[in-house]
Amino acid sequence: MYTLRTIPVSLLLSLAMLLSSTASAQFLQTSTTFSERSGSDVDTLVLLVPAGMDSPRLSGWNDRTANQLRRTVAATEFEGDARQKVEILAPAGLTVERLILVGVGDPVELARHDAELIGADLASHINATAARSVEVNASLIEDQALNAGITTAIAHGVDLRNYRFDRHFSDPAPRPSQQYHYRVRSQSVAEQQYNQLRALAEGVFHARELTNLPGSDGYPAAFAEYAREVLEPLGVTVTILGPEEVLEAGMGSLYGVSQGSQHKAHLLLAHWEGSDDQPIALVGKGNTFDTGGYNLKTSSASILRMQTDKAGAAAVVGAMAALAGQQTAVNVIGVMPLSQNAISGEAQLPGDVVTAGDGTTIEVANTDAEGRLILADGIWYAREHYNPRAIIDIATLTGAKVGALGSDYSAVFTEHEDILATMREAGELTGDRVWQLPLGPYEGIIDSRIADIRNTGSPGAQAGAIFLQHFAGDTPWLHIDMAGNAFIDNPSGINPEGGTGYGTRLLTEWTRIFAAQ
Repeated sequence: MYTLRTIPVSLLLSLAMLLSSTASAQFLQTSTTFSERSGSDVDTLVLLVPAGMDSPRLSGWNDRTANQLRRTVAATEFEGDARQKVEILAPAGLTVERLILVGVGDPVELARHDAELIGADLASHINATAARSVEVNASLIEDQALNAGITTAIAHGVDLRNYRFDRHFSDPAPRPSQQYHYRVRSQSVAEQQYNQLRALAEGVFHARELTNLPGSDGYPAAFAEYAREVLEPLGVTVTILGPEEVLEAGMGSLYGVSQGSQHKAHLLLAHWEGSDDQPIALVGKGNTFDTGGYNLKTSSASILRMQTDKAGAAAVVGAMAALAGQQTAVNVIGVMPLSQNAISGEAQLPGDVVTAGDGTTIEVANTDAEGRLILADGIWYAREHYNPRAIIDIATLTGAKVGALGSDYSAVFTEHEDILATMREAGELTGDRVWQLPLGPYEGIIDSRIADIRNTGSPGAQAGAIFLQHFAGDTPWLHIDMAGNAFIDNPSGINPEGGTGYGTRLLTEWTRIFAAQ
């Protein structure tokens, strides 16, 4: 098994610094509590208001408060629609500094993701104020199950929006540090549901952290050790195959992408055995920086973003952390091929031929189509060594996908309707939505003149998917092309700027849904 002794001494110092900062980092400075009573010393009161309430009010409010609220509701045409918001400063008859009415629409019809967006909107609004202690009062949502589900989803949205990637600032700006107190109808039910969502949020934070890491910090060995530090305390079995073991296993397709870099290929394996069922395999592309190789990326804006090319593997780490943190009764293996696509005298050349773990020979027609080369061996390894019930691979794979769907959806490819249906369900639940693109017929799309197959073809998104399908063999399989979904320039919804952690929530929910079938 791979050990730290195989890493050059010059790299051990940077790796040690990364692990030290990982171990001590706290993603959130906010606190969250739930109670069936109102909090004390609250400076901001947030009242969740279902649609159709003409005069929303809490018991104990005097006429001055009720009259001001009634006039405000009328003047602003506040009707309690989901994500509608009205703020009243120094409200009459109350001791709080601000009263914020937040619409939740019809509680029966409010989707979880929409409730999370309400929380994200609230966090963004609160962060622009001097608020220190915030009570979110859900007393007007009478049904106990809906009360807990909506408040915990809102709390989850607040958490997701308040993440910051600030490890490289010499003097980082203060993180949001408010105390959030949620008044609910059942403290125990809300706390149970929130703890599950907090484990999911932690998975998203780790995926964002790994995606955001610059190439010189998040290289294959460092990525693998970060994952070990996160996952092993949660009960996940972590195995790291180093470069020599990758070669010994015959994974020439994975190894070749990194052969021009000082940071050679690794294969990261993470196994959560929450049940004795046949395992499910999640395979994530972990190209930790992508220059394009000798098919060099020539756009400075594009190449500056290429630390995000490991977002697929980051999503798998995040999903494994979430599933283990939730103590989910599933048997799932995460397989993350890790590489760094660099240029040197040892780098593979356009037209080279490599041999994958299953013996397939591949013409490297374009060194910038490297993601499918490393995923080929990751998918094969999952199939060969774990006999999974299904394989899902996820990757920032093709610009063609961005051209087809933009960043509102990821593209999915499969011939298995049960996997597709459950993936769509998970996407609607989490907001990580998916859209199916066709796999065929595209006869001869990846035929090669000099090898079994080549790593390019047209149309591009389909060529990548068909290439990967070859290595899944007879195992039920679905490919997620999440190009364009991994990074945003400006805060939006549940995401601050930077890495989004896209795919973590999708994979976590899909695994739970599919395993329960």
